[in-house]
Amino acid sequence: MSGMGFFTDAYDLFIIGIVVNLFLAEMWHLNEVQVGLLNSIAIVTAVVGQLLFGRLSDMLGRKAVYGVEAMLLSIGAAASALVSSFPALLATRALVGLGIGGDYPTSATIASEYAPTAKRGRAVALVFSSQGFGVITAVIVGVLAAYYLPPGLAWRVMLGIGAIPPALVIYFRRKVPETPRYSALVKGDERELERSFYVAYGRAPTHDLRRYRASSYSYREFFKAFSLILVGTALSWLLMDMAFYGTGIYSSAITPLIVGSSKAVWVDVMRSGLPYLVGVPGYFIAAALVDRLGRKTLQIGGFVAMAAIYLALLFSIVQVGKSYVLLVPGAFALALFGLSFTFINLGPNTTTFIVPAEVYPVRFRSTGHGISAAAGKTGAAIATFLMPLLLATWGLHGVFMLLALVSIAGAAVTAAFVPEARNKTLEEASRERIVVAVQSSPHTRS
Repeated sequence: MSGMGFFTDAYDLFIIGIVVNLFLAEMWHLNEVQVGLLNSIAIVTAVVGQLLFGRLSDMLGRKAVYGVEAMLLSIGAAASALVSSFPALLATRALVGLGIGGDYPTSATIASEYAPTAKRGRAVALVFSSQGFGVITAVIVGVLAAYYLPPGLAWRVMLGIGAIPPALVIYFRRKVPETPRYSALVKGDERELERSFYVAYGRAPTHDLRRYRASSYSYREFFKAFSLILVGTALSWLLMDMAFYGTGIYSSAITPLIVGSSKAVWVDVMRSGLPYLVGVPGYFIAAALVDRLGRKTLQIGGFVAMAAIYLALLFSIVQVGKSYVLLVPGAFALALFGLSFTFINLGPNTTTFIVPAEVYPVRFRSTGHGISAAAGKTGAAIATFLMPLLLATWGLHGVFMLLALVSIAGAAVTAAFVPEARNKTLEEASRERIVVAVQSSPHTRS
């Protein structure tokens, strides 16, 4: 239930690049700026969704907003399949982005606050790994639609199918109980606390958690106490998403430069999907290793591996003007490009999602995650908007060099500012200030 939004996020990441780059750019005679806007508008509005839903989740509770973001995502995806003009598609894509953005802080926080300490990293990583299934589905849908359907219908089917997964979980998300930590530490709601315990563990709380409350940080205290951690979680996510979305959405533009184009659109769709598919195991390797090796180790290692792969691709291709000559077999270069996705998913794509759901106190947990995720989507928006211009002016050499530098910077930021939360309770990892609420009598205060 929590992972369905990320399934749709990954599905959309692949599909929109195919729809815009291989179908609408020619059918609607779009210029480079319009292509960049269509590819990036959902990412821009995702920033708004992450900040808005992140704060609302902390103010009103996780349960109060859960399911609303899935509703927005489903409506936006269905509407985008029915439009017939650039402005209308831009507007519906903006609604899709708002829903995607809202899903990040709410689903991450709920998964984190329900999970046991020893397996928390794996639990949150498995929620995020739904992106892997979204990628697989997107490639299959893209290939089948491009092969069997006329172009004017194919792109509508590709976008419309994205409305189905979030629609399936709206009802169940609205019924999920408040998390145990928010129920106990913020609301002091005994009935909701017991209900959430029965859902998660099949029993009532074994300790009298009703006695405890989270002492509230003021906004000023929060940003003062957690400013450096926010730098770490936000900036590392920004740098990662520049690489992930820049190469992801424009995989359909980059892969033909590596292995050439085909006369059949469905072949180009399949080729552009191969790097995604090579990257899918990375999600599950991360889930298996994150509680053993730690979040920080995986994140640094993933960034370093990404930099090495981008540099290897750079030196494998000779660029002469706008033409390219491969120094290695095309299949090897394509596999190497796909391997960059494996290490993104194995490392920072997963860990930048996990860490912000652990290192901020309960009253600001979703807010901190929303700020970090919004920074990531800001990097993604910059990369997706500028990528057509960068490919046209710098070529693959310039793009791969820039991505290598971005990855090195990500490793450095992680080493300097990102804390390790492995084997720590959420209260320990977030430096939560817990107070005991003593029952008051006529002569004493609580």
